[in-house]
Amino acid sequence: MEHTLFSLLLLLSTHIYSGHSDDDDGPAKAVLTKQPKSSQIFSGESVTLRCNIQRGEVTDWKYTWRKDGVDFLSRKHEYEISEVKTSDSGDYRCLGTHVDQKKHSKWSDIVRLTVTALPKATLNITPNPAYTGETVTLTCSVGSDSGWSYKWYKGNAKKVVTLSGRHSTTGATFTISRATESDQGLYWCQGEIQSRSISSIISDPVTITVKERPAAVLTLQPNWPQIFSGETVTLRCDIQGGEEIDYAFYNSGMSVSTKTEPEYRISPAKNGLYTCEGLQKRNGLKHSQTSNVIQLTVLDQPQAVLSVSPQWLNPGDSVTLSCGFKESSTGWRIFWYRTVPYTAGLLSLSDRSYSVEPLSGKGTSEDSYTLIPAGSSHTGGYVCRAGRGDPVYDTLYSKPQFLWSGEPQPSVSLKMRPNRTQHFTSKSLSLSCEEKRNSTGWKLKRYREKAVESGCDSNWGSIAGSTCTIRSTCKKDSGVYWCESGSGEYSNAVNITVAVGPLILESPAYPITEGDSVTLRCTNRYQETNPNPKVDFYKDGVLIRNETTGEMTIPAVSKSDEGFYKCTFNEEESPKSWVRVRGVTPGPSTSVPVGVVVGLVVAGVLLTILLVLLCRYKNAKDSCCNRTFSLPQPQSTNQQDHESTQGRAPDPGYTHLQHDAGAAAAGPSDVMYAQIQLKELDKKNKKMPADPKENPVYSEVKTGKTTA
Repeated sequence: MEHTLFSLLLLLSTHIYSGHSDDDDGPAKAVLTKQPKSSQIFSGESVTLRCNIQRGEVTDWKYTWRKDGVDFLSRKHEYEISEVKTSDSGDYRCLGTHVDQKKHSKWSDIVRLTVTALPKATLNITPNPAYTGETVTLTCSVGSDSGWSYKWYKGNAKKVVTLSGRHSTTGATFTISRATESDQGLYWCQGEIQSRSISSIISDPVTITVKERPAAVLTLQPNWPQIFSGETVTLRCDIQGGEEIDYAFYNSGMSVSTKTEPEYRISPAKNGLYTCEGLQKRNGLKHSQTSNVIQLTVLDQPQAVLSVSPQWLNPGDSVTLSCGFKESSTGWRIFWYRTVPYTAGLLSLSDRSYSVEPLSGKGTSEDSYTLIPAGSSHTGGYVCRAGRGDPVYDTLYSKPQFLWSGEPQPSVSLKMRPNRTQHFTSKSLSLSCEEKRNSTGWKLKRYREKAVESGCDSNWGSIAGSTCTIRSTCKKDSGVYWCESGSGEYSNAVNITVAVGPLILESPAYPITEGDSVTLRCTNRYQETNPNPKVDFYKDGVLIRNETTGEMTIPAVSKSDEGFYKCTFNEEESPKSWVRVRGVTPGPSTSVPVGVVVGLVVAGVLLTILLVLLCRYKNAKDSCCNRTFSLPQPQSTNQQDHESTQGRAPDPGYTHLQHDAGAAAAGPSDVMYAQIQLKELDKKNKKMPADPKENPVYSEVKTGKTTA
């Protein structure tokens, strides 16, 4: 109350004094200053307010201080606050009163004191965790005042960090170069203003972790040993602890993709040396080690390679198609096709020589396909190709491989003159497609040097009707020849060899039936000078016979005689040719039933009795019945005349049934016939026996199977 009254009286006296003056200059001016001058004062600092009166000495005045409208007196012209608090914040003014003259100065301008709490330092570390070899940056922040400098501490003891060649400070940053595990630990920072002897509150500790970068493992999917042009592959980058990272892919060190997913799809595949690594999303810094290198070498689109075994049909046998590749590759699914005449709109070979139709609806994981049983219906061309991956990548079709038959076919047959498998060069050779039933569109084709040639053009020879004539044979004319219709039917096929040497082996161009006779001839190009050479014959590379006639005959061939034959003379050698032997096709049994034989015997007996009665009837005096009879022998059927052309084989499809009365015993169970003799009757006793049983004559009959 007293203080308030005092203030009121002071204001009144000041007002009265200021209303008049004894001099002309007027009242003095009070000037209030603050130290430190910074607009931001932190609690705990020492602040001094100083009031200066522009007249007289400092001691001439008494001072009145006002804070936020509240006054208090002081003899000092300075008002010092040793440790300011936020409550000391406010608007300050001062006024001077002259000690002797009782004069008052003017009030000073307001000086605002703002006291803020001491700030706390904030420490940021990037990157953290850090990887060995990386640069780690520590940043300390204490408000926006630029007057701060910083101190750095490490460890629980808060020791000041010792600077070294790898550690440096610049302003608010502390840098650790080429971080190692020794740089791990707790870190603090603190700001200070040395001119005012104040420090910020120390920051919270931050732990730096330094570790080895995680490994990046790059894999190729699918992981095939070869990648082909047009295929799609995927690179996958696996990194341990890969949260919040990007995956970067490189080709020969150049970035090709950065993405959040660990997979990089390459379609189509491209050559290169591929690597990957992880990058931290928040700063783009390297997260992982660089991965292993995958070298991607893209090869040309592969072509399937088909083989057929056996390539020549044996009726009833199975045939295996095998599909492979020149390159070592995996993951394929094989698709099998049969060739058909080219048709627009169907799957076709690149050269349009054939269209193809699937042998089965789905591909197979196996690289072989079996045709069971192999018959004439399987004659023709076959191809394969393979596919793999997603999307499916297909190889090129294989070149067509053929399954041939030397057997005659129902539609057409291939005939040639001369009719043999081997021919000399510079000779004439004619081939013709002879139709057996109403069919059209037949073409002569040949397969040589792993390629199919169609028709008889100028490169072959000349065409006249259905006959193709090669005027002058040469080695390149060697190959397999057949006739093929526009509907995909095939004739028999013939493997022709054109020899450049002086010898050829004349062998049948068609299969030989078991039991037939066959003659192989060794023909010399200059045979006129040596008509009867002594030659050696070989089968499957083994010497089997020496002949001085130049030919070798097998009277009755068997399946064991099938094989490769050649002949030699004076160190000259013919090409080899395959001689095929077909088994006898089982047909209706040719064995004579016992009942038939017995019937014939009974008929013979009755015939004899009839003749006896006839003789008695005529009462002939001469002996008319002392004769020998035999049952008529069956005649040979289905015989085929051998062609006059030298060395020509029997026409396929027919069987030679050779029957010779003198050689009847050659069969294991031939029918044996007995003679029936009728003895001359006694002229004196012309009475016939009442019962033929009294004097019977029997014939012995052996029955059994006969061979056709």
